[in-house]
Amino acid sequence: MLGMVKNSLLSRVEAWPYRLLSKGEKDQVSYEERACEGGKFAAVELVGKPFDEATKEGAVKLLKYVGGSNDKGVGMGMTAPVSITAFPAEDGSFQQKVKVSLRIPSQFQDSPPCPTDESIKIEERQGMTIYSTQFGGYAKEADYVSYAAKLKAALGSDAAYHKDFYLCNGYDPPMKPYGRRNEVWFVKE
Repeated sequence: MLGMVKNSLLSRVEAWPYRLLSKGEKDQVSYEERACEGGKFAAVELVGKPFDEATKEGAVKLLKYVGGSNDKGVGMGMTAPVSITAFPAEDGSFQQKVKVSLRIPSQFQDSPPCPTDESIKIEERQGMTIYSTQFGGYAKEADYVSYAAKLKAALGSDAAYHKDFYLCNGYDPPMKPYGRRNEVWFVKE
């Protein structure tokens, strides 16, 4: 636990590498199109729990993993964002299924330590192009749903992206009270 707290408070946070392709704004909604690098990710899938409860549980598991709960007992440092794959229901709310993940820090990409928590899987992911919009505060399900609707409206019907899921991203530790950064990402088809 001490490793997790030290890792999230005192470590330098490594950002998920991306290249900005374009910026736009419509109806007071700013958005970006980015090409995000692929790589290895630690991920945990949670089913049957409300979104906010599941995301908190998944994030804690991943923080423990990068904080030293792995076969090498090494604190790896933190990456941002913690990314939650959400699956919208017909009414726009989320199904009770999420995948919480974070990109393995660069120095461990070639050979990431094995998690001691068997629910955490190491996944190899391809790069992707995304549409993103940003907002502040402590994000909950309702915030992500609201900003996803705003991003959808801003992009209009011409943008081709996956409609069956989107990514809800948090960049800050829970102890940071101000200047928080959250994003909704739609993955381009």
